[in-house]
Amino acid sequence: MKFGAAVLRSYESPFTVEEVTLDAGPAAGEVLVRVAGCGMCRTDLAVRRSAGRSPLPAVLGHEGSGIVVEVGGPDTGLGVGDHVVLSFDSCGHCRTCKDAAPAYCDSFASLNLYGGRGANAARFTDMAGSQLAPRWFGQSSFAEYAVVLARNAVRVDPSLPLELLGPLGCGFLTGAGAVLNSFGAGPGDTVAVFGAGAVGLAAVMAATAAGAVTVAVDRHPERLALAERFHALPVHAASSDLPGRIRRLTDGGAQYALDTTGSARLVNDALRALRPTGHLGLVARLHTALSLEPGTLDRGRRMSHICEGDAVPGLLIPRLTALWRAGRFPFDQLTRTYPLTGVNEAERDCDAGRVVKPVLIPHSGS
Repeated sequence: MKFGAAVLRSYESPFTVEEVTLDAGPAAGEVLVRVAGCGMCRTDLAVRRSAGRSPLPAVLGHEGSGIVVEVGGPDTGLGVGDHVVLSFDSCGHCRTCKDAAPAYCDSFASLNLYGGRGANAARFTDMAGSQLAPRWFGQSSFAEYAVVLARNAVRVDPSLPLELLGPLGCGFLTGAGAVLNSFGAGPGDTVAVFGAGAVGLAAVMAATAAGAVTVAVDRHPERLALAERFHALPVHAASSDLPGRIRRLTDGGAQYALDTTGSARLVNDALRALRPTGHLGLVARLHTALSLEPGTLDRGRRMSHICEGDAVPGLLIPRLTALWRAGRFPFDQLTRTYPLTGVNEAERDCDAGRVVKPVLIPHSGS
């Protein structure tokens, strides 16, 4: 089977849209999906800074959505024609997977970032017959088709806008899950979100939907305006006495704070903005040592890393689509679509902050 895909051949080169070959159909437990849309996530672009740990050449993309066109055996729980959102890979049998915490799978890094599955993984070749890297995040959905494990595909209502749903599998799931799962925020709580990108704005929307008072911190006025549209109180990151301003807006301090920036300064500010026993969640990968200022973890405050919003995708994705239908999680307002051939433009726009969530549409010309 031959189809178009965006291939990254080196850490410095642009994507090239090429014809690739799938050497075999879905194996047992897998499904073949015709990709309707795929969000572009900062994690895809971070491959360029991975110091050679992510194998290339590769087809990236891990926020896919589409229609099942073939199933591998009778036990997938999915059928041809089902609309699905694709999420991160997990082994399904380690202790954390069995404890309904697939984001903390013992094999998460190897399955999603550094080489993929050992079985049925490297079945994609380019036009020269050379192998491409194993499936990125178990899907490699910057392509017209993707092969995924059925356990990582979530069936959704076919009346939903399928081409826009892919980011619910990672970026929007991470921000919303941090608020709804990790924090369990509800009416009367206060949530401060540092960084108003795709993950941060999803957290803002989820906090507002949960009835929490929400503060959004960013350095870009246009991002703060978006957060304010979603009913957050906007605060510029360069404000003098940033923690004090947040404490005043939240009547003594936020119960929860989410940092999506990875900035050591803002992490310290977030801790100082918490009330006693407050919880700071980190979702951004830190690239340098984090020095905490004296007193930031006093009085019961705590800090933890949150992966994939502590989500079980099969539970959280339907919850988010239900909130969207109710007008309470308008994630579609953050997206801009591009044809697959526009993948490099989408990357440039994402890097420049001209778009919050680019979504590639592989079959836009067909």
